[in-house]
Amino acid sequence: MTTPQILVVDDESEIRSLLKEILTDEGYDVAVAADAQEARDSRSQANPDLVLLDIWMPDTDGITLLREWSRQEGLDCPVVMMSGHGTVETAVEATRLGAFDYIEKPISLANLLRTVERALKEGRGHAKPARQLVPPLAAPVGKSEVMKVLRDSVRKVAGYDTPILATGEAGTGREAFARYVYTLSPRSTGPFVVLVAGALTRDNVDEQLLGTEQHGDVVPGYLEQAAGGVLFINELGDLGQNAQRVLLSALEQGGFTHVGGSNLTKLNCRIISSAQPGLQELAERGAFRADLLSHLNVIPLRIPPLREYAEDVPDLLRYYVDKLVDNEDLPFRRFSVAAQNRLRNYPWPGNVRELKNLVQRLLILDGPDEVSLDEIENALTMESSETATLVKQDLLSLPLREAREQFEKAYLKQQLLLCGGKVGQLAKRVGMERTHLYRKLKQLGVEIGHSDDGN
Repeated sequence: MTTPQILVVDDESEIRSLLKEILTDEGYDVAVAADAQEARDSRSQANPDLVLLDIWMPDTDGITLLREWSRQEGLDCPVVMMSGHGTVETAVEATRLGAFDYIEKPISLANLLRTVERALKEGRGHAKPARQLVPPLAAPVGKSEVMKVLRDSVRKVAGYDTPILATGEAGTGREAFARYVYTLSPRSTGPFVVLVAGALTRDNVDEQLLGTEQHGDVVPGYLEQAAGGVLFINELGDLGQNAQRVLLSALEQGGFTHVGGSNLTKLNCRIISSAQPGLQELAERGAFRADLLSHLNVIPLRIPPLREYAEDVPDLLRYYVDKLVDNEDLPFRRFSVAAQNRLRNYPWPGNVRELKNLVQRLLILDGPDEVSLDEIENALTMESSETATLVKQDLLSLPLREAREQFEKAYLKQQLLLCGGKVGQLAKRVGMERTHLYRKLKQLGVEIGHSDDGN
């Protein structure tokens, strides 16, 4: 078998030497280049099986070199981009040009070797379609300190098998962060299985979680489907008492037995769960099993609401425009500065999910190349008239009683939305006794929408 040849292109001599040493020890034939011209020369003399290409170089940057190769002779081998301070825009541009993947510096040894192995396995001329290549690193978008701290936290915990509980409001992107952890973890080659907690019923929980066995034929449940990978439990607080009992038993035993079977199957998955704020309080009141929560909340990960890092809204707008244009073939539109500024000051009750939906709707409806402030105002009015009233209306022009009622109604309706319609959580959030809160909601004409279970 021919030894795979790898070309490392980086202007930092220490990184070139380190990568060459590591990859050579792994049995690869490694050449290095300090700039774009050396990379051109090396590639023309010996066509490599893989190129590791730095984005930021002094003479010709990696994106420009990648574009040059793509246009001139095409990419006949996988190219993995490297950058210590890349942005979502540069990552997306690289993938559009045919890059296989994107590695962030400082480079994790495990991630490097895993990516190299995967890229070489694809082989020459088998680069992935560009629309599948938006790097997992693009999930936590933003340059704010909030996002930097959160990304650092994820990187610190990704390499372990410890259970994680991602807590945040609906729409904050808790599943996206779970996938980000998964992508950076040693389990990234295994499955990522999503379990919607509310879909489990008292009648089906054993079969769904544990799987069934009959005459030697096994139908795997969620715990087995996620073997070697990650089981993501969406909205942990929606697990019923029976489901909590079954899951706790599997965790304490370190395994489970199929329904109808007799042998213990070892538990071999990392569990990442999501929950809305207040689950700990539910456990303290006995409404959720505290022993199960202690198993699943070993590493708490708070996913902040978008209003806490509103400075990143312009980056998120550009990211979702690029993603929707690539993935859904929607027309490209850019947001005017005034439109971006308006959206930075919008409260985003639906968080990142609401922002994505807004971008998608504006692209589908099409219009001028630039999204104007007037178009944004109209879209936000359609999104939530009550929110617009709270943000925009001049309450000083109203009598005191009417102004107070309008504010209270808009305020409580907004807070109820943030609590997922659950009055128990709303009472805690606004600091009101529940009975008094019910009377207040009825008095103001705020519809709850469904019976409250205290969660």
